[in-house]
Amino acid sequence: MNKYNQKSVWERPTEPAKRPDKPESVQCFHLLVKHSDVRRPSSWREERITRSREEALKILKGYEKQILDGEVKFEDLARHYSDCSSAKRGGDLGSFTRGQMQKPFEDAAFGLSPGEMSGPVNTDSGIHLILRIV
Repeated sequence: MNKYNQKSVWERPTEPAKRPDKPESVQCFHLLVKHSDVRRPSSWREERITRSREEALKILKGYEKQILDGEVKFEDLARHYSDCSSAKRGGDLGSFTRGQMQKPFEDAAFGLSPGEMSGPVNTDSGIHLILRIV
């Protein structure tokens, strides 16, 4: 209500309110390369991981190049080479909300648009490539 002319300035909405720009949940695939400095330096592929962080990054950048060049699908690389148990699902982590993943991973995943792939993302688990699906 305008206090000077006593008229209402409220207008009836013409469409429903839009959802916020930030999604409540996302679904991502990821490809993880572990190195010797991670919190658990072993995986389904290797009992004891001894590679350096630099070696892991070089490997991951090679995977990234193969994907970007269209040589191989993200899911196929993840299925064969990811150090995460999600490899058996092509790296599919399913849907998750904020607070469920390590902060650098979460920030990267929620910052992507559907169909977009991250560059290397460092966490306590290793170095990831993340492909947001939804």
